[in-house]
Amino acid sequence: MTLRSWAERPARFLAMPWWRALAALAAGALPALAFPTPALWWLAWAALVPWLLLLRSAASARRAALEGWLGGAGFLLAVHHWLLPSLHVFILVLAALLGLLWLPWGLAVHRLLGGEPGPGRVAAALLVVPCGWLLVELVRSWEYLGGPWGLLGASQWQVAPALRLASVGGVWLVGLVLVAVNTALAALLCTPRGRAAAATGLTGCAVLVCAVWLCAPVPALTGTARIAVVQPGIVDGSGSVQHRFDVQEDLTRRLAGQRLDLVVWGESSVGQDLGRRPDLSARLAALSRTVGADLLVNVDARRSDKPGIFKSSVLVGPDGPTGDRYDKMRLVPFGEYVPARSVLGWATSVGKAAGEDRMRGEKQVVMRLPDTRGSGLRLGPLVCFESAFPDMTRQLTRDGAQVLVAQSATSTFQDSWAPAQHASLAALRAAETWRPVVHATLTGVSTVADPRGRIIGERLGTDRSAAAVYDVPLARGESPYARAGDWAVYGALAVLAVYCAAEFFRWAAMRGRAGG
Repeated sequence: MTLRSWAERPARFLAMPWWRALAALAAGALPALAFPTPALWWLAWAALVPWLLLLRSAASARRAALEGWLGGAGFLLAVHHWLLPSLHVFILVLAALLGLLWLPWGLAVHRLLGGEPGPGRVAAALLVVPCGWLLVELVRSWEYLGGPWGLLGASQWQVAPALRLASVGGVWLVGLVLVAVNTALAALLCTPRGRAAAATGLTGCAVLVCAVWLCAPVPALTGTARIAVVQPGIVDGSGSVQHRFDVQEDLTRRLAGQRLDLVVWGESSVGQDLGRRPDLSARLAALSRTVGADLLVNVDARRSDKPGIFKSSVLVGPDGPTGDRYDKMRLVPFGEYVPARSVLGWATSVGKAAGEDRMRGEKQVVMRLPDTRGSGLRLGPLVCFESAFPDMTRQLTRDGAQVLVAQSATSTFQDSWAPAQHASLAALRAAETWRPVVHATLTGVSTVADPRGRIIGERLGTDRSAAAVYDVPLARGESPYARAGDWAVYGALAVLAVYCAAEFFRWAAMRGRAGG
């Protein structure tokens, strides 16, 4: 039996549209296993192959487009399945709508790999298919469509060569290489005439990864900062807001005498506005004096100085709030606001959507610690899923932040994949920017990544109530990605523009011949 006949053996079984639809959903969901919690990172290098083979074998372009849509919906459902208890049936609606983004990608796969493609079409597929995937990820990364959660490149957060790629071209470059490898493997299985081109593509990807690993610059370390993370753990029931504050206060007090530069509390760690509650400000100031370091807390409350509820990172010193404050800019759709509430407000009746919209901050902020130990450390705060946005950490780095701090709370999804998925982003953002990332949560997973993206120190899981101290390495300079930005995105868009132009001229020529 030939390699090609083996690869296409399931075709007879999948010939029925009903079974092909189920196969598309399953094939699209398969890459989700590469993300935490399963963390089968190696699977990402081949997980798209079944979907690609299905798309190329579609009986028509229309069928390929449909299977691209279904696979995209399956991918989103698998990666975001932990949202089901909160959004209920609405998650199905969102997956179906966002899955449409993969419809043209399915068409491109069918066009380039379908039938008996030769070397030229396979070579084009090795460029266009990854770039098309990146375009889908770029569009769905818009904050109003849910943000860049579950980008394929993010599955490689614990793979050192992939993190080095991220330092050069961000998560986008990692994703491009992953999809290119998947495309080459699919072509090797099913295109006898194009196998040489596919093998060349695989070799090219390997050479690129090795070249970056061997030649790309690495951050130069310049000392350390001692930073403590306070994770109170699960606090439920009546009076939970005050009880959580008391637990964090007790855990922080135990850090006295450890020569700290900073203590970080998680998202929504303070439930009342400090301007309305001077007693809480006084308690936090006393804690700062006790441990000899400033506290970065997160206030989730209605502001005393302006209307609305804000989520704000607030720096508190020995004399109280220092005035350094960052108001969260990018809010979680449905969790912190309801898009087009007049139309979609019904979502609050079927799930746990926000009853009242949070207010948005206006700009990113870099905070500076007092120069008590000769550090004058500069912090770049982020709140919750803002750590998923590479442009935000890149901007903070360009603005002079030495340490990136992500304050998070995934308590609603405590027993799901969400806490581990969120924590894994710290490694990727650190590698992209050459800045350590402190990921502090209320209920886990809390973690710290060094400037190369390596996880350091104690990992506080979802079963912990603890305070941990980290000697966080600092680095100088900017990574290639921090300096050059999203060049991989622009290159992919240029490839797609050339491909679309070529397809248009081909269509126009065929129409002209038909008319003649």
